[in-house]
Amino acid sequence: MERSVQYDTILLDLGGVLIDVDYHAAARAFAQLGFGEFNALYSKAKQDHLFDGFETGAITPAEFRMKIRALYGNPISDEQIDHCWNAMLGGIPQERIALVKRLREHHQVLLLSNTNAIHVPAFEAIVARENGIRDFKALFDGAYYSCELGMRKPDPGIFRFVLAAHGAAADRTLFIDDSIQHVEGARKAGLHAEHLELGNEDVVALIKRLELLA
Repeated sequence: MERSVQYDTILLDLGGVLIDVDYHAAARAFAQLGFGEFNALYSKAKQDHLFDGFETGAITPAEFRMKIRALYGNPISDEQIDHCWNAMLGGIPQERIALVKRLREHHQVLLLSNTNAIHVPAFEAIVARENGIRDFKALFDGAYYSCELGMRKPDPGIFRFVLAAHGAAADRTLFIDDSIQHVEGARKAGLHAEHLELGNEDVVALIKRLELLA
């Protein structure tokens, strides 16, 4: 990345970047109920069309649960499905909340997450309970969920939509995501983009390394 670029806008991913996520936890939870094939359907890098449709809002929560039951082949309640599906969600360390607030002192800070209508209330409840934040979207200058937009990363169109909504120039925007395919999609849309490699650093360390805090 060019250190000489002055960014007006910072666009952040949610899962893995701000909120801790264990993508295998859902599979483990489903496996405990006897559904041992879930991990083959869903992962960080690749997922079945069922999940893509859920993340774009094309599939409702009721339809999602119905399809999971069909794949599972045995009776499983809505509550059990939601519990297993939400098992991947962790919390947001307070230093990442503080990071967003500090970044907003000198940048427009936006959020763009591939997520779904079951996860949204679940992670918002986690943040309310653990961080005392009742309106999660208000933490940002703008926050967008794929299930509300009908598009998902890495489609370059979703990046263009979000930037246009805030008058942000792609060449003065930095996008940060822990999924390389999303980083590549952002670059196709003309944004600068950094791949957060979670095995090496978290977003706080990345921001410090890039010297983005005044």
